[in-house]
Amino acid sequence: MLKDTSLYDLLPPNVQGDRNIVAAARSLDGQLADLYERIDKINFFRRLQNGNITDAEADERAWQYKLAYYDDALPIEVKIELLKTAFETNQSKGTPAAIENLVKILFGDGYVQEWFEYGGEPGYYQVITNNSDVTEERAQEFVRAIRSVTRLSAWLERVSLSQTERLDLYIGTGIHTGKRVVMRG
Repeated sequence: MLKDTSLYDLLPPNVQGDRNIVAAARSLDGQLADLYERIDKINFFRRLQNGNITDAEADERAWQYKLAYYDDALPIEVKIELLKTAFETNQSKGTPAAIENLVKILFGDGYVQEWFEYGGEPGYYQVITNNSDVTEERAQEFVRAIRSVTRLSAWLERVSLSQTERLDLYIGTGIHTGKRVVMRG
């Protein structure tokens, strides 16, 4: 990377022997290191990708991006994921993909089934999740989040909580082969 390079390394060989030029190049290395550090702090998107933003920065950017669903009380990790996908979410708003992405970020896992996939009424859809945290306490937050990215002509019919458990199932079979020989004397 450029920030790991000294100006001395960029000098042509015929100038590297001049003590004054070498001293000037070395003296500028400290100034450039400070400049590169400031550039890294300014570069919000790089820090966002690395997860190095503050709550205040996340809240400000969420307001600027007009995120469909955002709550200041969310954990910083969730805020970062919402900001990382802000442009895609805003572009796909009103589609089942937008709902699924939001459900996955906020509640872990889930998918959307449209009315024709489960035999419902036209215009309705359901969300199926296996996140046990989607309980009565969080139901309003869950529904508000989903509605924030749903098109106006679609209606949430229900949220189904599916539960997957590990089940040890043992199956055994037996087979007996042989010949039946009858001897008469």
